[in-house]
Amino acid sequence: MTAVLDNAGPVAAEGAGTDGVRLASWPARAGAFAIDVLAPAGLIVTATLVAQGTDLGKWLWWAVYAGGLVLLVAVSCVNRILLPALTGWSPGRSVFGIRVVSSAGDAGLGRLLLRDLAHLLDTAAVFVGWLWPLWDSRHRTFADLLTSTEVRRVDRPESDVRRRVGAMLLTLALLSGIAVGLGYLLVYRQDRAVDQSRAQIAEQGPRIVEELLSYGVDSVDADFSKAQALTTDNYRQQLVAQQDAVRKAGPTTNDYWAVSSAVLPGVTKDAATMLVALQGQRGTNPQELKFITATVRVEFKKSDDHWLVDNLTVLKRPVLSGGGQ
Repeated sequence: MTAVLDNAGPVAAEGAGTDGVRLASWPARAGAFAIDVLAPAGLIVTATLVAQGTDLGKWLWWAVYAGGLVLLVAVSCVNRILLPALTGWSPGRSVFGIRVVSSAGDAGLGRLLLRDLAHLLDTAAVFVGWLWPLWDSRHRTFADLLTSTEVRRVDRPESDVRRRVGAMLLTLALLSGIAVGLGYLLVYRQDRAVDQSRAQIAEQGPRIVEELLSYGVDSVDADFSKAQALTTDNYRQQLVAQQDAVRKAGPTTNDYWAVSSAVLPGVTKDAATMLVALQGQRGTNPQELKFITATVRVEFKKSDDHWLVDNLTVLKRPVLSGGGQ
């Protein structure tokens, strides 16, 4: 760091070194960086955020993040390392007429790679390294000092680079706009599907629970079969075990109806959870009827166009009253 301070000194923004070499200004370097890195990053970050807003599984989100990061690193390496090593220019540097050079001449592939890795130190030092060219006598960052490079003003290539880079930036802007538009449509469709699912389960859920738990002594087999058809494979085996226990104990009429219900947060287009408060009556003899109250938590899954019970948890066990008690 002592060497850095020894080389520091006030300079003009577009000045020249003591040897008359034209040095690149900090705004020109920042503009080149914006074209080479920030513009592609804007498109990649936009696409990643759009993907995040869609109905993806958690592991797919991580895959999108990792893919976006890898793509950003790859684009940056091509713009800032590979193209300058092959042609002497990056898109951004060609627009501003600047070039990275070493004491021996043009910076090669290896030195450019080390320089970009060394920029991590510029960032780690609370971005002070990126601002160091504002007062360094040779307009250098910490990375330039470590790799013996500097950025100079040179004549632009003869080809119309500004038009080509402008076309590239316009294309990136259009792609970002398309990504935002698609994201809006996808998120809108997803939100609409969730709203439809919430409305469906709010209407159908209590009726499904009533049919699942109700049965008559004279139609128990048909009622049990109908109840099984209202469940997923995940819950059906548990329901069958409960029905077998009822048969073994001797079935009687068991009639439930929902008195209140609430759809819980976390609804998706094919899954929902709700609380249902139930009342009912058990028995067939009017003088021996037992009245029932219970509260259950029910998880639903959508199969094709039908909602099925995927799990049922009794939160408040049935309380019986009446019937001579």
